[in-house]
Amino acid sequence: MTYVENYTVTDFILLGLLQDNPTHFCLFALITMTFLVTLTVNSLLILLILVDTHLHTPMYFFLWQLSLIDILFTLAIVPKMMTDYLLHNTVISPSSCGTQIFLGLALGGAECILLGFMSYDRYVAICKPLHYPLLMNWPLCRQMAVGSWASGAFNALIHTVYTMRFPFCGPREIHHFYCELPGLLRLSCEDTLAYETGVLVSTSILLLLPFSVILASYTLILVTILQMASAEGRTKAFSTCSSHLTVVSLYYGAIIFMYMRPISSHRPGQDKVISVFYTILTPMLNPLIYSLRNKDVMGAVEKIIWKNMDIKTQ
Repeated sequence: MTYVENYTVTDFILLGLLQDNPTHFCLFALITMTFLVTLTVNSLLILLILVDTHLHTPMYFFLWQLSLIDILFTLAIVPKMMTDYLLHNTVISPSSCGTQIFLGLALGGAECILLGFMSYDRYVAICKPLHYPLLMNWPLCRQMAVGSWASGAFNALIHTVYTMRFPFCGPREIHHFYCELPGLLRLSCEDTLAYETGVLVSTSILLLLPFSVILASYTLILVTILQMASAEGRTKAFSTCSSHLTVVSLYYGAIIFMYMRPISSHRPGQDKVISVFYTILTPMLNPLIYSLRNKDVMGAVEKIIWKNMDIKTQ
C-alpha cells in the first residue's frame, strides 16, 4: 500500500492492518460485511427492546446499552480503517488520534463495567428471584448504566490528555490500524516507564474489579443451578448464563491480554490481531449470541413478523 506524502510534521501515519494485495482485499470485504452486520443487528436489537414492552426488564435494558456501546465502538474505529485502505491515505491528525484513543478507552471501559453489572443482574435473577424486583429496581439500573459510561469516560479522559502531552519524534508511524494507547506511547521521545506503570495499574483496576464481580456472580450461580431440582430450570439457567459467559470470555480475554502487559512486551503484529477481536468481532457476536440463544428475543421477533403479515393480508 502506498502512503500520501502531503501531511504535516505533527500528523501520525497508521500503518494499518491490510496491504494492497488480493488476499487482503478479501479480508477487507470480510471486515466490511462484519461492519455492516454489526451495525444492522445491534440497531435492530436496540429497536426491538425499546418497542416490545415484554423486554422492558433490567436484563434487556443492560443489553441495549451493550449494543449501543458496540455500535459507537465500531463507528469510532472501522470506518477510518476502511477509508484508509480504499483511499491509500493513512494519515491521521493528532486531534483525530486523540479522539480515537478517548473513544476506545471510554467505550471499552464502559463495556467492562457493564458486563460486571449484567453478571450481578443474572446472579440476583437466579439466586434471589423473590428479591429481584427490590434489588434490581429501575433507579438502580439507570445508576448502574450511567456509572458505567461515566467511569469509562473519566478514565479515558485522564489517559488521553496525559498521553497526548508527550512529545513524539521519529517517523511518527503507528504500527496499528487505529490510534491505540500502547502504539502511541512507543513513539514518545521521553521515558514513559512511570506513566506506563500508572496505565497498567489503572487498567488492571478497571478490568479486575468487574471481572471479580463476574467470577463471584457466576460461581454462586453455578452452585444455585446445581442445587435446582428441576432439569428444565437448570437448562434454562445454563442457557441464559452461557450466553453472557461467551461474551465475557471473548471480550475480557482479548482486553486483558492487550492491556495488562507492560508496553515493552507488545508486538505490533500481535497487537493488531488481538485488537481485531474486541474492535470488530465481539461487537458483531454480542447481539447474535444473545438473540439466537434467547427465547424472549426470538419470540419478540416472531410477534413482529406475524403482526406485519397480518397487516399485509388485511
